[in-house]
Amino acid sequence: MGRPWVDHESWELVGEASEIAGRDVGKLLLEADAEELRDTRNAQLTTYVSSMMVLDAVERLGIEPSFCAGHSLGEYTALTATGALAFDEGVALVAERASAMHEAGTASPGTMAAVLGLDDDDVEVACRRADAEVWVANFNAPGQVVIAGSPAGVEAAAAHAKELGAKKVMPLQVSGAFHTPFMAAARDRLRQAIAGANIRDAEVAVVSNVDALPHDAADEWISLLSAQLSSPVRWKHCLLTMAEAGVTGFVELGPGGVLTGMAKRTVNGARTISVATPDELDKLIDWVNKAAAAGPAPLEGELLFATERLVVSPCAGVFSPDTLHPAGTRITVGDILGRVGDTEVRSAFAGILQSYIAVDGERVTHRQPIAWLRTH
Repeated sequence: MGRPWVDHESWELVGEASEIAGRDVGKLLLEADAEELRDTRNAQLTTYVSSMMVLDAVERLGIEPSFCAGHSLGEYTALTATGALAFDEGVALVAERASAMHEAGTASPGTMAAVLGLDDDDVEVACRRADAEVWVANFNAPGQVVIAGSPAGVEAAAAHAKELGAKKVMPLQVSGAFHTPFMAAARDRLRQAIAGANIRDAEVAVVSNVDALPHDAADEWISLLSAQLSSPVRWKHCLLTMAEAGVTGFVELGPGGVLTGMAKRTVNGARTISVATPDELDKLIDWVNKAAAAGPAPLEGELLFATERLVVSPCAGVFSPDTLHPAGTRITVGDILGRVGDTEVRSAFAGILQSYIAVDGERVTHRQPIAWLRTH
């Protein structure tokens, strides 16, 4: 996952994540084999950091979302993308989440399997007919549902699913029955960590896995993130919620392209693209510009202007904006837009300040986007 990013500026996030987590994240991203990554403590940390590298690179292009959503672990990336969660807090929470889920999986061994070609209701019927510890864990897309529970329970439910017409049941290479009651102990442990994190209100709503509704208030996410561990991921419903709100284009950021396929299956006529490597950044710019040219009028934040520029943080620390330069102010080169700790954030560009990306009191990382300007 990490090899394409080694020479990119966004690779610096790997070093920061390693210091925060006390793990060599770079080694995991470059050298870990499939068996090592099967351990959820490695899988979650590397996936989060990989996704954040892609997000960092995309933010440097000036592209902003109208809504965000993430599948399971991806919800932490989505919250970081909106500024509701700082990167360092995200790394710490993901590491704690992964450790808690690993321990819960060790205490209550379980597994997961994908049921293909069967309606949601029939998959739930298969789980009930199994009369064992097995539940629906992910509603991914029409005809694609994941079940989880004890190995015997999953095996029994899989047999019933095939009897009901499932085209295929595929075992998943995971280390536990995630998003089921088997994760109750992890949920209780994670709740304490979430309560201690500095989650903030966000300007861009994140659609939650738990209820498939958009949320932007910090206090709501404290309960939603802990509930998520033992509740099914309603991803199909999240996609439909965004579509009903007017979203027509879905950009998947991070390793792989699985969510892109789910969006195509769920939302009729959806425009989709996945970005996993630096080489795909130019394709994203073309994709956004072509969509804007073709119409209809995009939602706020969906259109990329070639005349936009990002001002990034010169260091890591707590950001405070400059009160003399609110949104709409004309900026000249060298103007102070705020401070990160005691260090001034000066604009390298001239233009009209459109908005601050970082919020007052947010802990930002080196080169994290602070504000964006339109130069013409």
